[in-house]
Amino acid sequence: MKIELYIAQLLYRYQCVTVPGFGAFLTEIQSAKLNESTNSFSPPKKMIAFNANLKNNDGLLANHIALAEKTSYEYAVSKIQYEVFNWKKAFEENELISIKNVGDLRLNADKNIVFTPYDQTNYLTSSFGLAPFVSPLVKREIFEKEVEAIEEKATITMVPETRTANPYLKYAAIFVIGLGLAGSVGYPMYQNQIASETILVETAVQKQVQNKIQQATFFIESPVPAVTLTLKSDKEIKMPYHIMAGVYREEKNANKTLRILNRLGYNAKRIAPNKNGYFPVLYGSYATFAEAEKAKKEINEKHNPEAWILIQSL
Repeated sequence: MKIELYIAQLLYRYQCVTVPGFGAFLTEIQSAKLNESTNSFSPPKKMIAFNANLKNNDGLLANHIALAEKTSYEYAVSKIQYEVFNWKKAFEENELISIKNVGDLRLNADKNIVFTPYDQTNYLTSSFGLAPFVSPLVKREIFEKEVEAIEEKATITMVPETRTANPYLKYAAIFVIGLGLAGSVGYPMYQNQIASETILVETAVQKQVQNKIQQATFFIESPVPAVTLTLKSDKEIKMPYHIMAGVYREEKNANKTLRILNRLGYNAKRIAPNKNGYFPVLYGSYATFAEAEKAKKEINEKHNPEAWILIQSL
């Protein structure tokens, strides 16, 4: 069984896919890019990197293989270990490891793993169907030169406008000037009168407002009703991340493990038998992967180093 196909499938959905005992493939979203030298545009995509220090089994790859192959988790783990053994043997013989649609792995002179990703596959699902394209360069200089040439050729001719004098306009101008002189004298007097009356009115209104404020009493006739908040019950919160304690062929063994875990203080429970007829037992269920990962580390250190995370909506 080749695990390259399953690694590529998980890269579409997750940012980190760990191969236990070997390393982890990491993804980072890169925004759309413009290459000015070639006038080409590239859509957003996931850039793939490799970290040889992340080797712990998080259960993601093994659980995915077990579901896809319809086999047990333990069998999937053993197949991953066998594939990793072949990869390390290839490194010892200075061979190149090619992971289809992901990239190439090789050892450098310092015995460190060097990863070269493939660019043909875009693992960003939101960019599905988008491909790089080249846009022809817009040559604006040609149009600017054409406009300048047109402006140089164009000539502007001034045509003088002849007007006939109207004698009635002279009398109208004299009348307007007279009105202006009268307004310049009368308008300031009118403004002074308006200002005086405005001050008297504002003073009277201010006194009335002060009297009303001194006599005012505040009373809320219809108070706002109390706000009632309803919280979702635990049953409504989805908890798709589960820490597996074990999968048993016989139901009595599963019940025995369940009793032991409950006595130890874990919120353990059993779930329905799987397709193979085995009886799974859980340490507990969590709403986020971060919570499940934190709990799994504590369980691995204190109780069961083989505990792993199951991602499934029950």
